[in-house]
Amino acid sequence: MNNLTKPTAASLSIFRYLFASVAEEMGVTLGRAAYSPNIKERLDFSCALFLGDGRMLAQAAHIPVHLGAMPASVQAAIEQCAPFAPGDVIIVNDPYQGGNHLPDITLVSPVFFGEPSSVNGDQSDNLVTLSPPHLVTPSFFVASRAHHADVGGMSPGSMPLSTEIYQEGIIIPPIKLVAAGERNEAVWQLILRNVRTPDERNGDLAAQLAAHAIGEKRLAEIVDRYSLDEALTHAEALIEYAKTLTKTAVSQIPNGRYTFTDFLDDDGQPDSPPIPIKVTLTVNGSQLHVDFTGTAAAVRGNLNAVPAIAQSAVAYCLRCAALALVQTDLPMNEGAFAPISVTIPPGSLLDPPQPHAVAAGNVETSQRITDAVFGALAQALPQLIPAASQGTMNNLTFGGKHLGSGRPFAYYETIGGGAGAGPEADGGSGMHVHMSNTLNTPVEALEYSFPLRLEQYSLRPHSGGAGQQRGGDGLIRSIRFLTPVTVTVTSERRKQGAYGLQGGENGRPGRNSLIQGESNTELPGKFTCRLDADDILKIETPGGGGWGPAEG
Repeated sequence: MNNLTKPTAASLSIFRYLFASVAEEMGVTLGRAAYSPNIKERLDFSCALFLGDGRMLAQAAHIPVHLGAMPASVQAAIEQCAPFAPGDVIIVNDPYQGGNHLPDITLVSPVFFGEPSSVNGDQSDNLVTLSPPHLVTPSFFVASRAHHADVGGMSPGSMPLSTEIYQEGIIIPPIKLVAAGERNEAVWQLILRNVRTPDERNGDLAAQLAAHAIGEKRLAEIVDRYSLDEALTHAEALIEYAKTLTKTAVSQIPNGRYTFTDFLDDDGQPDSPPIPIKVTLTVNGSQLHVDFTGTAAAVRGNLNAVPAIAQSAVAYCLRCAALALVQTDLPMNEGAFAPISVTIPPGSLLDPPQPHAVAAGNVETSQRITDAVFGALAQALPQLIPAASQGTMNNLTFGGKHLGSGRPFAYYETIGGGAGAGPEADGGSGMHVHMSNTLNTPVEALEYSFPLRLEQYSLRPHSGGAGQQRGGDGLIRSIRFLTPVTVTVTSERRKQGAYGLQGGENGRPGRNSLIQGESNTELPGKFTCRLDADDILKIETPGGGGWGPAEG
């Protein structure tokens, strides 16, 4: 292929999967090398590949809310940390400077190969030996985002019921964690000193660095084999291809304005009313405009979400619809965002002023944005869009000290629930849905790592909404703690179940409860409390909505 000047269908397909394989292998490395159950068992991380100007080129099939928002981190790294040198690694978690919430720590690494057409033959020789004039603009970036189970803050697990971002953990603006191959030990130690579980953070950050090393190596192999010119030519063609496919999909949505409003239960603070998220979709030919005017103002609690999260949810929804409309696989790169424009009112829930709390915006508000966008799309595509899924990640964090050793521990997980039914099938049961794409933590791994016993882990019967197609059922997860712990739960759909569509019924709302001996106390959707040894926390997750009227 070294003499190829115009991409063909075959060569585009080859490069598409070559680029995606870089991100996939980064993810395999990160998952295998990580220390924490949240990363190595639940796979709560994402990896992606970007061009040197920050445009997303490829991603692995990881977490939608990570991947759609990660371009903001790369752009922040470019704006605040250039010029770059080989061996640099930028770290960031600040939601107001490219992150999404503090536990998601993003690393970004520039990758250099020299200027296109400036060298021939083995380009890997130029990976780290370029002269200074060539160090300003990398050829590529590799990036990873991993949810760290604790980054400090006011409660173990760093998902507190916060009212300002300073309560949520250590805030890291875009800075160089590694400069020209030398790790900044002062920054490294500063991070570890501000978390409850420094050994875990040390191991998980090292795993991210290992993933980046693999990404750089695999990119070098691609450039060695095909040349930098070929790689960049096909990168541009792939972005244009995704743009064309996405525009084709949008053009199949009937022109018009479609409005839908959905509600978050509350913001976790006293006397909080339901929180509206309103979306208006305007389809005009191959262009889609998404307007969130009418959404609530920023709230006192932690459900605020930065704009990148809203943009990520919109891109995810459109991609889901586009895959069905064009009936072919759609590359996920910068081109897939091209037909979309988004309006987010400043000062709203989706664009809060600093220092508003944002810990749950990434996990809970992102799910409700998805529900609202799909609700609007269902008016345009009634025979395509499914009913609402559980609409929450059922976030659970807890922390305490191990029996005997007194060593501190902190844990975070999300829990699956019911998926919404669609026109052709029932909704899946006990699944992570939409903006969450993690696995569950196996019972054996959970009990091995922490002083607890899982008393029940089962489907929640009849929690899915009835209909021609029935919504999927939620889960029941009951945990008996064997040592005192501080627990925080941030969950949604506890007051209003996931909506049904086309005559289908709503799914059952979720429920949280505390069992102490013979007493059973219902808990709110969002709470922090201290539990004693032998207390049982029971979480029942929501079912999905039904689709179509039930027979009889």
